[in-house]
Amino acid sequence: MRIGAILLATSALLLSGCVTSALKTVVTAPIKVAGAAVDAATTSQAEADRNRGREARKAEERAEKDRKRREKEARKRERDWN
Repeated sequence: MRIGAILLATSALLLSGCVTSALKTVVTAPIKVAGAAVDAATTSQAEADRNRGREARKAEERAEKDRKRREKEARKRERDWN
């Protein structure tokens, strides 16, 4: 009888840790999901800065490409006139 009581008390202590862990997971899951949704829906200042920088670089690349194209066309026209 004593051994049964000891086993029962021991298993209750061990299972309480498991139950607590499961309860913690269940309670925190909606909070984590909500936090992920907010992160996905909002843009941080760092992300906004990075995006602005990317757009500026792309605009510079387009301008450079257009400038080179115009210079090439001008050289071709000059060659055709000569």
